[in-house]
Amino acid sequence: MLILASSSPRRREILSKFIEDFEVVPSEAEERCSLSDPVQYAVELARRKAKDAHGRFGGTVIGADTVVSINGHILGKPKDEEHAFRMLKMLSGRVHQVTTGYCIIHSGEEHCGSVVTEVKFRELDDGLIRAYIRTGEPMDKAGAYGIQGKAGLFVEWIKGDYYNVVGFPLEIVWKLRELGFKVI
Repeated sequence: MLILASSSPRRREILSKFIEDFEVVPSEAEERCSLSDPVQYAVELARRKAKDAHGRFGGTVIGADTVVSINGHILGKPKDEEHAFRMLKMLSGRVHQVTTGYCIIHSGEEHCGSVVTEVKFRELDDGLIRAYIRTGEPMDKAGAYGIQGKAGLFVEWIKGDYYNVVGFPLEIVWKLRELGFKVI
């Protein structure tokens, strides 16, 4: 049995493009971490999620966590609209990193890693940022935006895996293939 330890509809959608048979079991693991390095932070949270679901259900489990960072500073999910505004203002006109840490527990072994994608935002004026926030779209997303939605307009360029910015890099699917899962 393959388990995706996530409540993210985006992760479910991406995985379902490549693998037909899996179950979604949201993790109950603690999602706060004291690590300040974005890669270490994302991998640690992914590991916690995978271990939690594996401990409850067994099987092969995928845990993933995505963080947005700028100059090494991690931007989580916004607490409220003003927090979202400050984050988007910080990203305006600048390059930032989107890091997804993952952990696959398979046959008693952990296969963990991370993918980093660089994203450059266009210059955003306050009115556009506020209009975007009013859509409600940024409120449950790391860095206060979703590239697959209206905020795709903000992106000048990306360097790396687009699916990573959505929250589920294709490296995870490739790793599952290497572990013997039927892909596509």
